[in-house]
Amino acid sequence: MNHTDLSVIIVNYNVKHFLEQALLAVQKAVQQLSVEVFVVDNNSVDDSVTMVQQKFPSVKLIANKHNPGFSIANNQAIRQVSGKYVLLLNPDTVVEEDTFTKCFDFMEAHPNAGALGVKMIDGTGKFLPESKRGFPSPFVAFCKTFGLSTFFPKSPLFNRYYLGHLSQEATNPVDVLAGAFMWLRKSVLDEIGLLDEQFFMYGEDIDLSYRITLAGYQNYYFADTTIIHYKGESTKKGSLNYVRVFYNAMILFAQKHFKGQKASLFILMLKGAIYFRAFLTLLSNTIKRLYLPFLDASIIYLGLIFLKNFWSNYHFKQADYYPEWLNYINFPIYALIWIVAIYFNGNYDKKGDLRRLVRGILLGTIVIAAIYGFLPLEYRASRAIILLGTIWTITFTTLLRLVLHFIEFRNFRIGKTKLKNLVIIGSLEESERVQQLLNQANVEQNFIGTVAPEEIDSSGQYLSALNQLSEVVQIYNVEEIIFCSKDVSSEIIMKWMTQLGAKISYKIVPLESISIIGSHSKDTPGELYTIDIQYNINQPLQRRNKRLLDVLLSIFLLLTFPIQLVVIPKFAQCLKNCFQVLFNKKSWVGYAKGVPFNLPSLKLGILDVTDHLGAGIQLNTKTLERLNFFYVKDYSIDKDIEIIWKSYRKLGKESS
Repeated sequence: MNHTDLSVIIVNYNVKHFLEQALLAVQKAVQQLSVEVFVVDNNSVDDSVTMVQQKFPSVKLIANKHNPGFSIANNQAIRQVSGKYVLLLNPDTVVEEDTFTKCFDFMEAHPNAGALGVKMIDGTGKFLPESKRGFPSPFVAFCKTFGLSTFFPKSPLFNRYYLGHLSQEATNPVDVLAGAFMWLRKSVLDEIGLLDEQFFMYGEDIDLSYRITLAGYQNYYFADTTIIHYKGESTKKGSLNYVRVFYNAMILFAQKHFKGQKASLFILMLKGAIYFRAFLTLLSNTIKRLYLPFLDASIIYLGLIFLKNFWSNYHFKQADYYPEWLNYINFPIYALIWIVAIYFNGNYDKKGDLRRLVRGILLGTIVIAAIYGFLPLEYRASRAIILLGTIWTITFTTLLRLVLHFIEFRNFRIGKTKLKNLVIIGSLEESERVQQLLNQANVEQNFIGTVAPEEIDSSGQYLSALNQLSEVVQIYNVEEIIFCSKDVSSEIIMKWMTQLGAKISYKIVPLESISIIGSHSKDTPGELYTIDIQYNINQPLQRRNKRLLDVLLSIFLLLTFPIQLVVIPKFAQCLKNCFQVLFNKKSWVGYAKGVPFNLPSLKLGILDVTDHLGAGIQLNTKTLERLNFFYVKDYSIDKDIEIIWKSYRKLGKESS
């Protein structure tokens, strides 16, 4: 016997702020129904469990001590539900206030409906085509994999994957529903079984949808309600791992449901798609990472050749003064040194930071000059070319960045982020709170003013009422809108997002939350303005510098081992440590061990953050936790150098 109308199940993994917003939206949507809510946490390390316990005590929490995957986690909750219907809901979603009521009424009116999905939009207000999908037959999958569905988006033949011929504004029977919002009839689940636990992530929604239709029920795309789905929070869509996991899930589906030649053809095609998509992903990622270093290297190399010819003619009055082999030996090495120096100074991470660019080039020049001094006389090029090359490299790599910046932003304000024109929609009280959150998170915006959430008198405190938002956007050239969910319903938020379009960046402030959440791309993770702690160690530059120090110290110890035999006790263990660090199994400096913490992951350290403090100092658990925390929060390579310098004789210790 069912005790509730609906059981909502949310599987969470390290998206605390999005989960909070999703649960707040669920609370608003349950008013007219009897609803129970489950959160299954797959061993998150971002304090998601604590947040749910403190802010949502009525939620039935299942806290796993490992990550068993999406299907297993959902099944853990399904086995405990008492609802007539079960809703599988992603944590990075926002439902409307009447979403549950509308879905409930539709399912009650359609007893043949086994499952239901709804219209989904991304964080820019764009419709997400995976809201309605067809079964991935070999031909359907072929069209999707090789782009025919993109070229013919409305074709019932070539875009069967996203059912492009069906209107997104009309309710229709469909083949496949998305696991982000999957409303299921519990009696159907009892009949066909739970989610297939062979699927760790991806494919389980296709498999479940298919089994529902095989049992004689119908899946529906329900267009009368809308949810926001901030895609990308759990995975990076542009990663090789995503390609592998997704297509392997499709192979598992084919092996399970297709037989004979059809299965063989499908699996062969999918395996080909894995390699094809992996190649495209690898190529795309490589181009994104290497196009600027390649352009820099080309500019530097060609510039050195030009400078060599120029200096030969201008200074020495002899066109062939320098040997030709400089073009093939010295100049490629010089260019490589400058590129590596720029890389390790972080300019390729922050292209607009010209100080890092110049600092890297000057550091590269010092390295080149040092190498130059050790070369035999016959292999030394003119020092003038090195100096002229430095000036050339600084000048033209800077010009290149200015040109690229202009192409993208149509201005030359490189390194200076243009402040977005911001409007907040909500009460004056909530608007003030949002402004304080922005200040605490060090987010600079050009705040235009507050739009009232409802009709107002002309008091001068608001820019306008909400019904005049279009005019406000046009008059003030608004580029970002923050909605206060305390004052504006999810339905109204989604209506305005859809109406104003993707030219504006949208964010939502959940009730009593310290986070401001949004996304400006359907293919990228959601964005957070939050006053949570930011860890220096998470910056790519700092991670890279830590790894570089590890490698350089290991090489130094190996090259100078006769000296180290005298200096470092247990040098045999030190040699073993060197190789473990070189092969990225360990790091020279890591956390104090045996202390529970939720901090960024680091390799096991040979030394830890306490080794430099000296013998005899007694540290309790709380102090060790603080030392670990401040180590990663304020990390710089100087900290590692200090610990290593003061603990040099301990480099032969055995880590555990």
